[in-house]
Amino acid sequence: MTPEALAAAISDALADVPEVPSDGVEVKVERPKNREHGDYATNVALVLAKRAGIPPRDLAAKIVEVLRANPGIEALDIAGPGFINITLAADAAGEIARTIVEQGSTYGTIDALLGTSVDLEFISANPTGPLHLGHTRWAAVGDAMARVLAAAGAQVTREFYVNDRGVQMDKFGMSLEASALGQQVPEGGYQGEYIHDLARQIVADVPGIVDLPEGERMVAFREAGYALQLQQQKDVLDNFRTHFDVWYSERSLHETGAVDRGMAKLREQGHVYESDGAVWLRTTDFDDDKDRVLIKADGELTYFASDTAYYVDKRDRGFDICIYLLGADHHGYVNRLRAVAACAGDNPDYNIEILIGQLVKMFKGGEEVRLSKRAGAIVTLEDLVDEVGVDAARYTLIRYPADSPLTMDLDLLVQRTNENPVYYVQYAHARISSVLRNAADLGIDWRGSDFDPGLLSHERESALLGVLAEFPRIIATAAELREPHRVSRYLEEVATAYHKFYDSCRVLPRADEELEPLHIARLWLCAAARQVVANGLDLCGVSAPERM
Repeated sequence: MTPEALAAAISDALADVPEVPSDGVEVKVERPKNREHGDYATNVALVLAKRAGIPPRDLAAKIVEVLRANPGIEALDIAGPGFINITLAADAAGEIARTIVEQGSTYGTIDALLGTSVDLEFISANPTGPLHLGHTRWAAVGDAMARVLAAAGAQVTREFYVNDRGVQMDKFGMSLEASALGQQVPEGGYQGEYIHDLARQIVADVPGIVDLPEGERMVAFREAGYALQLQQQKDVLDNFRTHFDVWYSERSLHETGAVDRGMAKLREQGHVYESDGAVWLRTTDFDDDKDRVLIKADGELTYFASDTAYYVDKRDRGFDICIYLLGADHHGYVNRLRAVAACAGDNPDYNIEILIGQLVKMFKGGEEVRLSKRAGAIVTLEDLVDEVGVDAARYTLIRYPADSPLTMDLDLLVQRTNENPVYYVQYAHARISSVLRNAADLGIDWRGSDFDPGLLSHERESALLGVLAEFPRIIATAAELREPHRVSRYLEEVATAYHKFYDSCRVLPRADEELEPLHIARLWLCAAARQVVANGLDLCGVSAPERM
């Protein structure tokens, strides 16, 4: 019996308690911290007591009386002011293993966000250099968040906003041009060996580019460098298992008239005004600290005009919720973007979400890693992957709340020990895979054999079944709170529960033993545990090895 099935059984029982109001109530069941209190507990009696007009413990007693008739429940106990502790019958608890194995890769998915269209924008780096550690964190977290939201039923579009317009692009072009001509990079330009690499490649790819007239030459270097650097970012992200559905060019906002359409939408809502020759958006109407300029007195559009048009364009494309994952230096964007949504006539508490990530530091040999082999003053995504691999990098970046600073110990992440979290979880999957291979080598067809879930009554078996049953709820919470780190921490709990089970319960018969129904039941449990670990690792974009 899954937690969802138990909650449904309690809801059905409430209909047979005359004192309970006839209108529906959400029943919640939770795993108690102390397993001596049963498999699950519910506070439904406390929730309904006031409406029922009787003390919570008295109401709990009436609910328990009805629940005793459920064959899936072994024991019921009333605790404290009216909590109901529930112990499942062994066969009902064991059925969770069958459910998981039969559902396979779909186990854990829910429909909480079914029908909701989400635009998830993350990284959105300038196409002027390699992706640094901050981008790397969002590459992992953003992709994992998209996977979790999709598992919760949402239609998710992963979007990368390409900042390909403005002064930084011209500085990029001038830096490439200077490198190709053997000149000093201009003040405020881009540094690093990658600039020289790009310049050399452009000269090789575009014959005669250095002979172009000065202004034309800079533009040519800018556009060629833009194409090469953007492709490099795409290639690096593909290797990191982070793929985008949309690469949205800032230039296109202006070329397609999206800025004009966004401005018109805001004017219709009555929040645009003119002052001192400039055009302003009255964001102070919605908790921003000051109004924002859309068009300067000289007629030049501001970056904020692009940001505003971009949000309106997202909503025009049909997205219900627009999620922005921004870096640690973007705290000032939270209120102004929420104000944009409100000025556009939307609900800033629903239609837009702005999440701020914190900085990442890498340590190796006890010393902070500060420099890149290629990019100079920054550490890049490629540097991290070169050091520890994709799996360890992704898992570690996802494992912690994104709004907390993160320190990565590179020495730990390459160790094949239980102290390395990604190894610990992956080893659990490999260990279970080995058990199932050994079963096949012994000729045991566990899937084709009768499965008696009631045999899974050992305390370690019950504990593992309880943890596995929580997976759908973990996905629901991770999706609701936009916190994919809950999945990785849960996987470590599954791994711990499995290792304890395996150490206490023999799965395969010894050479002198006959195959017993208990062996079959435990193989089903092993397969269920492996499936949950595989599904969870997939949500993290991390591989599930069968051998280690």
